[in-house]
Amino acid sequence: MDEEIEIPPFFLCPISLEIIMKDPVIVSTGITYDRDSIEKWLFSAKKNSCPVTKQDITDADLTPNHTLRRLIQSWCTLNASHGVERIPTPRPPISKSEIEKLLKDSASSHQNLAKCLKRLRHIVSENASNKRCLEAAGVPEFLATIVSNKDSSMSLTDEALSLLYHLDTSETCLKNLLNNKKGNDIVNSLTKIMNRGIYESRAYATLLLKNILEVADPMQIMTLKPAIFTEVVQILDDRISHKATKSALHILVNVCPWGRNRHKAVEAGVISMIIELLMDESFSSDRRGPEMAMVVLDLLCQCAEGRAEFLNHGAAIAVVCKKILRVSQTASDRAVKVLFSVGRFCATPALLNEMLQLGVVAKLCLVLQVSCGSKTKEKAKELLKLHARVWRDSPCLTRNMILAYPS
Repeated sequence: MDEEIEIPPFFLCPISLEIIMKDPVIVSTGITYDRDSIEKWLFSAKKNSCPVTKQDITDADLTPNHTLRRLIQSWCTLNASHGVERIPTPRPPISKSEIEKLLKDSASSHQNLAKCLKRLRHIVSENASNKRCLEAAGVPEFLATIVSNKDSSMSLTDEALSLLYHLDTSETCLKNLLNNKKGNDIVNSLTKIMNRGIYESRAYATLLLKNILEVADPMQIMTLKPAIFTEVVQILDDRISHKATKSALHILVNVCPWGRNRHKAVEAGVISMIIELLMDESFSSDRRGPEMAMVVLDLLCQCAEGRAEFLNHGAAIAVVCKKILRVSQTASDRAVKVLFSVGRFCATPALLNEMLQLGVVAKLCLVLQVSCGSKTKEKAKELLKLHARVWRDSPCLTRNMILAYPS
C-alpha cells in the first residue's frame, strides 16, 4: 500500500489500530471494533468494559457493522491501483440453532458422533465468539457426557476431553458441570483418565480437574475420594507436561486446607513427591512451581502425620532450608513455616542437631539480617529462641551468626 494514501480514521480498530478493520462489529456501547480484537479483549483477557467508553458491556453479542464493512470494501476497491487489497466478506458466525442440530444428529450413530466432534473442533478453532455460542448451546454438557460414559470408545473420549478443555468454559458452566445430577461422574471420570491413556489426555484431564475444583464449594472439596490424591501424585511423578505439573500442584493447594484432605494427601505420598520435585533443578527454574510446592508442604506439615512423613524423607530438611532466600519471598515464608512446624512439634536432640548440621540455624539467623517479610522474621526468631540452649553457642555458627542470634 502506498504511504501517501490517507486512510479514514474510522476504518481503524480502536484496540489494535490495525490499518483497516476486516470484520467490524458493534458492541452494546455503540462502539465499533474489529471482531478479532474485541473477542480477544472480552473472552481471552476476560474484560467486560468497553475499551473506548470504559462502560460495562452488558451484552456479549457482537453485531456486524455491515454498513462500515461495505464502505471499507468500496474504499479498498477504489484504491486498488495504489496496492490496496480488497478485504473479503467475512463468514457469518455459527448460530446456536446450527449447533443444536449438530448435537441432535450425532445421536443417530457412532459415525455421526465422530463427525460431530470433528466439526466441533473446527468451530472451536475459528474464533472466541464460537466458543461462547457452543457453551450457550450446551456443548460442554454434551462433551462431559461423552467423557463420563463408560461405553464411549477411547478415541471419542480423548477427542471430547480435548474439546472440553479448549472451549475455555466459563466459571458458571464449570459449576453447572459439577452441580448437575452427574456432577460426581465428571470428577471421577477425569480422575480415571489421569491414570491411563495417552499423555495428552492425562494432561487435559488434570487441567480440567483443576478448573472444576476451583469453582467447587467446600463440601464438595471435603468429600473428594483418596483416588484423586493418588492420581495427582502420579501426574507429578510422570512429569507429563509443565502445565500438568503446575495444575496438579494447584489442585493440592486448593483442596488440602479442607476437611481430612491433608491426611488423604499424606497417605497418597504427596510429601515425598514434593521433596523429589524440589530436588530437581529443572523444576526449580520457574519460581511459581517451587512456591506452590512449598505451600503444599506447609499445609501438610500442619498435621502430625504430615510432619512425621516429612521427617521420614532423608533430604527434606536440607531441601527446604536450601530454598530459603533463593526462590522468592513466598517460598521463603513457607519454608520457614515448615521448619518452624517440625522444630516446634517434633524437636528431639537428634533432630535439633541435624538442623544445626544442615545449616538451618545459620539460615534462620541470616533471615533476621536481610530484607524479607516481617512474619517470616517472626517465625525464624521464635524458632531460634525456642532452641537457644542447644543452638546459640554451637561451634557450627560463625561469630556474625552468634551476634545475630536473638536473645
